Amino acid sequence: RAICYSGYRENQSPLNETYPTYDEIKEDLRIIESEGFKYIRMYSPVIYAEMTCQVIRDCGMNIKVMLGPELISEVNNPGCSWVHEVYTEEELAKRAEFNDKRIENLVRIANENSDIINAVSIGNENTPEWGANNVPIERLISFAKILKSETNVPVTFNEGAFEWVKLQELAKYLDIISVHSYPLWYGNTVEEALDVNKEWYKKICELYPDKPVIFSEVGWATNCADFSQMKEGEANEENQKKYYQEFWNWSDKEKIISYMFEAFDEAEKNWGIFRVDRTPKLVMQK
Repeated sequence: RAICYSGYRENQSPLNETYPTYDEIKEDLRIIESEGFKYIRMYSPVIYAEMTCQVIRDCGMNIKVMLGPELISEVNNPGCSWVHEVYTEEELAKRAEFNDKRIENLVRIANENSDIINAVSIGNENTPEWGANNVPIERLISFAKILKSETNVPVTFNEGAFEWVKLQELAKYLDIISVHSYPLWYGNTVEEALDVNKEWYKKICELYPDKPVIFSEVGWATNCADFSQMKEGEANEENQKKYYQEFWNWSDKEKIISYMFEAFDEAEKNWGIFRVDRTPKLVMQK
């Protein structure tokens, strides 16, 4: 079993580079390890990820890390409803330089922590029509080539199920197809959720028969103020428990690596199986 790990507590944020401390990371990983998770996914090649690797090494934990570059947009996307800023060509060029540096950092961290990092990603949700951090396919392909030539671990890309239908060219340069599937976000009920995940998994496996397919994000929120897509009343702890129990029964049986989204609640987001204060939600209560 696997899980997405973002351990930011109150008053911590990647935006101002206030990261969890060594001891806070250790507390988080002790919880994650005690629940049987062997794989964690992290999103950004920063000191926080490096420190996480150090904690795993120092404590002798049996945990491996998938690490991504956390790219920012290199294009203006009018299809994104919540980002209205229009960047100049000069600004877009600087954003591309930022992404180049992120890939460089990812290569360095992966190589310096080759005992811990077992996969690297070229990006996360960088191709949707609605995306806030879109990057041209040719740039993503160039990142895949760099990571494949300069690291010794499998290379993947983390993207939503809908987008994988049209990413065949990019997939040629990847070792693993990493899929995000969110039946709750699609407007499905918890009773429909497992069948939705099964359908997407089958479809993407058929699209990419020569590649291993995993879920790199799959989860159920326990509260959400935005019901524009989600069905009201579906986001709660009881449904989260039902969702995960049914999903795990299936994914364990089929031996599908699946990263739960996510370990801990983030500020104003409620997708964690533990709350911000690290107390367990219903699904993790003994």
